[in-house]
This record gives sequence, structure tokens and C-alpha cells, in this order.
Amino acid sequence: MQPVYVGDVATAVADAVDGKAKAGAAYELGGPEVLTMREIMEMICKITKRDRALVSLPFALAKLQALFLQFAPGPLKLTPDQVALLRSDNVVSEAAKAAGLTLEGLGIAPDSIEAIAPQYLWRFRPMGQFQRKGA
Repeated sequence: MQPVYVGDVATAVADAVDGKAKAGAAYELGGPEVLTMREIMEMICKITKRDRALVSLPFALAKLQALFLQFAPGPLKLTPDQVALLRSDNVVSEAAKAAGLTLEGLGIAPDSIEAIAPQYLWRFRPMGQFQRKGA
């Protein structure tokens, strides 16, 4: 995956509205680094100071699990469509880079996940907003 900061996407949209983007072109917007889902989850656990076991799940088992979890109440659902999306990489293509149809092509330097995520994830630490940020 290539996580992108929503502020960078908003800047790209504003630039497109201002006519700085190529008309009719599909832009591929991604952050500066390509990460696996495990790397993203490890980063979240580190920032929130949570010690969790991360277990890799084969896609066949995930799909079976999703068949049941899609009907579970609450926001933590897993659907078969989400499993299907996870099967393929979600990164900016080389063709988009070559054509300049990226954030960089619009003159936007994308912010890294390491720079942005701690700004909003710190409140999910065990003591939340009452824990000192440096602790």
C-alpha cells in the first residue's frame, strides 16, 4: 500500500479545480513510501503504545471469515470485497509516474506517514490525551 495524507489529496483537488491538472486525466495519488499492511499495523501499534500480536491470515481463510463478519454489528467488520481489495497492490503505477499524473507531477511533495500519523494517533494510547506526548 502507499498511504497518502488527506491534506495532500485536498491540495491536489484544489489544484485541479484551479486548472493546474491535465483535463480528463486520472491521477494516481500516493504517499512517499510503499508499506505492507503488517508494516502499517506495526507502526500504529508503536505510536499508540499497544503491544498486540499480529497474525498473518491466508486469503482463503480471510475470505471465509469475511463471509460471516460482514454481518457482525458495529464498525469492525470485514467484508469479502475488502479481502478482494487486499489481494492486489494499491500503489502508484510506473505509467502514472512517467506521465506526471501523481502528486509530484502536480508539484506537491507528499508527507510521510511517519510525519503525520503520530499527530492524530497519540490520543489512542492507553491513557489517551492525558498521557504526556513525550512519554
